[in-house]
Amino acid sequence: MSKSLRVDLNTDMGEGFGAYTMGDDDAILDVVTSANIACGFHAGDPEIMAQTFAMAKARNVAVGAHPGFPDLWGFGRRVMAFSPGQIERLVAYQIGAAQALSNYAAHPITHVKAHGALSNLTAQDPSVAAAVCRAVKAVDPELICLVMAVGDHAKIAQDMGLVTRAEIFADRAYTEQGHLQSRKEPGAIIHDPKLAAERVVRMIRGGGVETLSGKIFPCPVDSVCVHSDTPAAVEIARTIRELLVIEGIEVRNFV
Repeated sequence: MSKSLRVDLNTDMGEGFGAYTMGDDDAILDVVTSANIACGFHAGDPEIMAQTFAMAKARNVAVGAHPGFPDLWGFGRRVMAFSPGQIERLVAYQIGAAQALSNYAAHPITHVKAHGALSNLTAQDPSVAAAVCRAVKAVDPELICLVMAVGDHAKIAQDMGLVTRAEIFADRAYTEQGHLQSRKEPGAIIHDPKLAAERVVRMIRGGGVETLSGKIFPCPVDSVCVHSDTPAAVEIARTIRELLVIEGIEVRNFV
């Protein structure tokens, strides 16, 4: 089967904190093929991490570290003034935490995906992308880098000898330059499950992200993300998977 007809379906999860919950992790794990687990900086804590890794193992869902800025209040979606060296160490620290808790749950992580504002910066600031890549390589060069489909991150990682997979978003709108539309702007978040699913199929078959004008901006598509904190996330993910199956597109993790 050709690469264009095979895709991973992932979600960002484990994003509660203490007594506070975010999203229905248990339900969405029945749908996705890989999961990116918060590492305690933008969300998550040791209890939630251990529990989430164990739930993913029970469903044979691949897991990865999801490091972000230390911004619990802003959920990691605010840019913070750290130097590239500081970002490198912040990411290394979080990968280490994810490795420890995933090993504790006997379900080791296989990839790393930056979260929120940090992820957005990796697509537009080569120094930030390089910092994240250096952290991955220093901690475990066998880990796969799950990167934004558009931007310098993939090339920087590959130049360092790291394996990459390119990710698009089912529930986010894209600008004409192939970048995510700001969450502050109307229409940035896609809530309709049917619309999201049909759009995902078009992007996979078209080989790129669909911009606001309806054009396809060419880029690799290895994985599709549904944010678990998006309202109706479980329904969106389930509708996407059902349509992918109908369309003959194989859904499996990229490991």
